[in-house]
Amino acid sequence: MTTLQNRPNTALLVIDVQNGVVADAHDRNRVVANIGDLVDRARGAGVDVVWVQHHDDGLTRDSESWDLVPELDRAAAESLVHKSYGDAFEDTDLEEVLAERGIGRVIVTGAQTDQCVRCTLHGAFTRGYDATLVSDAHTTSDLTRYGAPAPEEVIAHTNLYWQYQAAPGRTAGTITTAEVDFTTA
Repeated sequence: MTTLQNRPNTALLVIDVQNGVVADAHDRNRVVANIGDLVDRARGAGVDVVWVQHHDDGLTRDSESWDLVPELDRAAAESLVHKSYGDAFEDTDLEEVLAERGIGRVIVTGAQTDQCVRCTLHGAFTRGYDATLVSDAHTTSDLTRYGAPAPEEVIAHTNLYWQYQAAPGRTAGTITTAEVDFTTA
């Protein structure tokens, strides 16, 4: 139901699942496994997988911490978007990548829940995309020492408020890995 014209297709976004980003993330192995399952299923259904990779002063390009986690393999034909802001649309070619593929709906996974995942969800939604968050395929690190809630609370809160997100002409919501059906995407 996207507000974007002639954009009937869906993409799976894999945001910042990089060694240095998820090294100490909450429930890391299960989340990475869920993302791997979604990637395999998207490929099998012919749905685009778009990888997003962050870099900044603490996450240097071409370093081991910048690399995607070894459990996930990006296929050569799959798009890779480099970013340096929380919202994967800001100062990147993500919009162009999605537009050329006729994508109006994004299914979002990755890290960090309270940073790049949230920013990209909101960025997609305000740009007219339907935006679905996979509730058990995103994670964050423990930032309680800075006053943040515990990671499981951040994840639960994000799932709760995104489940009820609404705006004219667009859909949002959450879905579990098991419930994602790329054959109807």
